[in-house]
Amino acid sequence: MASWLPGPLVRKMLVVACLAIVLAGAVAAALVSYLAGQDSMQRLVSQQDDEVELVARLLASKIEQSQKVLATAAEDVSPQILQEVAPSQHLLQQMLPTLRFFDAMQVARKDGTLVANLRLGEVDKPSNLDPPERDYLLRTLVEGKPLVSSLIGARRDDARIMFTMPLLHGQGRVIGAIAGVMRLQSQGLLPHSLALPARSDSRLIVLTQEGVILSHPQRERVLGSVRDEPGLAALFARWQQDGGFSAQRHSSEQDGYVVSASPVAMPQWLVVRISDAQSMRAPLLGGARRVGAVVGAAIALVMACAALLMLWLARPLALLRRQALALLEQQAREQGAAGMHERADLGADAGHWPHAQGEVDDVVRACRQLIARRLVSQHNWDMVVRQLRAVLEHAPMGIVLTRGDHVEIVSQQGCRMLGYTTRELQQLPLQALFAPPEGGGDSRATFEQVHQAFSVHGAFEGEFPLLRKDGTTLWVRAQGRTTNPHEHVTRGTVWVLEDCTAAREARQQTHWEHNHDALTQLLNRGAFEQRLQRLLDERAQRVGNGAGDAGAGVLLFLDMDYLTVINDLAGHAAGDDALRYLARLIESEVRQQGWAARLGGDEFAVLLPGCTLERGRAMAEQLRAAIAAWEPAYQGRSFTVGVSIGVVAVDARQGRVATLLHQADMACYAAKRAGRNQVVVLPAGQAATASATAAVASK
Repeated sequence: MASWLPGPLVRKMLVVACLAIVLAGAVAAALVSYLAGQDSMQRLVSQQDDEVELVARLLASKIEQSQKVLATAAEDVSPQILQEVAPSQHLLQQMLPTLRFFDAMQVARKDGTLVANLRLGEVDKPSNLDPPERDYLLRTLVEGKPLVSSLIGARRDDARIMFTMPLLHGQGRVIGAIAGVMRLQSQGLLPHSLALPARSDSRLIVLTQEGVILSHPQRERVLGSVRDEPGLAALFARWQQDGGFSAQRHSSEQDGYVVSASPVAMPQWLVVRISDAQSMRAPLLGGARRVGAVVGAAIALVMACAALLMLWLARPLALLRRQALALLEQQAREQGAAGMHERADLGADAGHWPHAQGEVDDVVRACRQLIARRLVSQHNWDMVVRQLRAVLEHAPMGIVLTRGDHVEIVSQQGCRMLGYTTRELQQLPLQALFAPPEGGGDSRATFEQVHQAFSVHGAFEGEFPLLRKDGTTLWVRAQGRTTNPHEHVTRGTVWVLEDCTAAREARQQTHWEHNHDALTQLLNRGAFEQRLQRLLDERAQRVGNGAGDAGAGVLLFLDMDYLTVINDLAGHAAGDDALRYLARLIESEVRQQGWAARLGGDEFAVLLPGCTLERGRAMAEQLRAAIAAWEPAYQGRSFTVGVSIGVVAVDARQGRVATLLHQADMACYAAKRAGRNQVVVLPAGQAATASATAAVASK
């Protein structure tokens, strides 16, 4: 095989490049043709719009001219002529020039009496006046303004339009009305030549707002309905749904037709040009085919040149591939005889790598650097593994990492607690370690309770029984967290376990139940007050003996915010579960530094002996942030819980527990008033002021 021939990757890249050139050229040609076609089509449509608008203006000017002629005739009708007994002959002689413009004229007095009915230059009987014409005369007398009628007459040879003008005298007083009538197809209005030239692919139509065709290239369609007109029926129906004709010219394409429309305002007509869209695009498509042929030839030439250039540029890469294959073959031959050190030296030997400027040289340098970095990374990884192994061997608590609800890593203390070896615990199903509940049943129930806690709280804080290898039960206090907060519990969890069997047995004693809250298992109010009183007494005795100051620590008063929402929306069972979780959360935060107690309802207290006020503030803020970050989910709904915390310094000179609790309660009340989810520190000197403020606020 020649050394310059490309490998599979280069051949695929060559094919992709050729396809990309073809695709880019085709897309470019299509876009150019499309944009050029759209531009040309837009010009044709704009030209058609201009034509329609010109016709509409012509019609409007004819309407305006007719009104001006009628207004001139109205000026010649004096009040004396209207009062004559038989003014028809007089008017006929006076309006003979105007009668050459109109096909018929009528004159009426103020009372509606028709004094003249002139048709085609002759006097006609007033009784021969059609009711619609009489109605427009009466409307002009009443409204006192010029009118242009809608279409009068139902036959093509009888269809006509009526123009009316009020006769004014003095201060604009209406003394009568004059009207001029023009046949629809007359030269002064809509002659048949208006729709010419007739083309099979285009029609010029004038229609009323009711959809009656006034002018059409096919004379038999005059006075027909637009609903029978191809390309216009659906568009006319949409215009009517939109409230009538637009006041501006507009165009649209529908059902294969390009429709341009322009209104004639005074008689509320519409001039429409309907053209076949395919016929309009036919010249454009021919040009697009010629452009496509030229672009195709250009693409073929560019593709051939690009392929030759890529083959020449890919020659160093082909040499690099040949050298890499030769190196692998050499390593395979020497693998049985050479050691790891020799093979590493072989891989790092620059003589086995090709040298070429550009990408190939960069790839060679990168490979050698990657080999060196891999050795460093392996060394660092080995160090991390040794450190982790040391933690797992010497940690005083059980540590268990799970994946897919199977044990993956376990510390030595965890093995000793459960009575297994490390190898026996690895890949053991987590459910196999859970013991059945105390009341009896399957261990699956305990396992599902743990999963339920993760779904509600996103973590686990509590106690559950585990089954040792010898079959005995081990009660542990467990803290469980997912390895990634955004992943499901089955993807991975880390557990910290402490043996609490002895503490649980102590809780079974009567005195324990007397001093602890049954729901949260924290100290109850009475036991907490006793401990606080003992602390005050001991510190007061030491102060009396001169062995220390009066500071005994810090007292935190916690009142949960929005916990009642869980009770109201999810039920009291969910509220009790939330209280239990909050108790475990508070206890885990202060276990090594003080005591926690439930005072009642959703109120808790924490005593931090020997703690400074500044440290107490920091501990309170830590508690507030931990509770605010907790978002439980009950019955498919997420809830937000906060806490208002009051912080006071414990001073042995105060002597009374009730006073301290009241001060802490007042500080908590101040946190509530500050907007909730707050920490308020109230020094002992401000206790009286806080009490007075609370009393005034309660009133």
